[in-house]
Amino acid sequence: MVRTLILMRHGKSAYPDGVGDHERPLAPRGQREAGLAGAWLRETQPPIDAVRCSTATRTRETLAATGIDAPVVYEAGIYEASPQSLIELVQLSDDDVSTLLVIGHAPGMPWTAWELASNRSSTPAIELSRKFPTSALAVLEFDRPWRQVDPGTGELVRFHIPR
Repeated sequence: MVRTLILMRHGKSAYPDGVGDHERPLAPRGQREAGLAGAWLRETQPPIDAVRCSTATRTRETLAATGIDAPVVYEAGIYEASPQSLIELVQLSDDDVSTLLVIGHAPGMPWTAWELASNRSSTPAIELSRKFPTSALAVLEFDRPWRQVDPGTGELVRFHIPR
C-alpha cells in the first residue's frame, strides 16, 4: 500500500497586540488561502484518513478553514518540533491510515519534507527549497509502513502553494 503524507504549513497569521505567538489567529488572507488549500486537497489528493495538528490557534484555524473532515489529534509537540520529532510522530501512525495530513509551522514542515524526500533534485523539491510559504503543502509518498518512514525514504510528488 502506498502511504501519502501531506505536510502543511499554517495559513498567514495576524499579529494582534498583546497576543502571544501560540495564540495568534489567522489573518483574513490566511483563512482564504487555507480554504483554497482544502479545495486543492479534495480535488487532487486521496481522501485524508487522519490529521495531526499543532495546538497553536493558527494551525487549528487553518484546519477548520480547509474543511477537511477526518479524525484529528492535536499535538502540542508539533509546535517548534524538529524534523526528527515530526518523523517520529509520523512513525506512530496507525497501519490503517493511508493518507496523513500534518499541519504545523516553519521551519518544521519544510525541513521535514526535505529530510524525508529521496528526490531532492526534482522540480517539487527545488520549489520547496526556495520557499515554503504559509498554507503551502508538500505531498510525499512512501512504499512502506509508517513505522519504517525514515529520512530519504519518501518521494516528494507535489509541492503546492494555494493562491
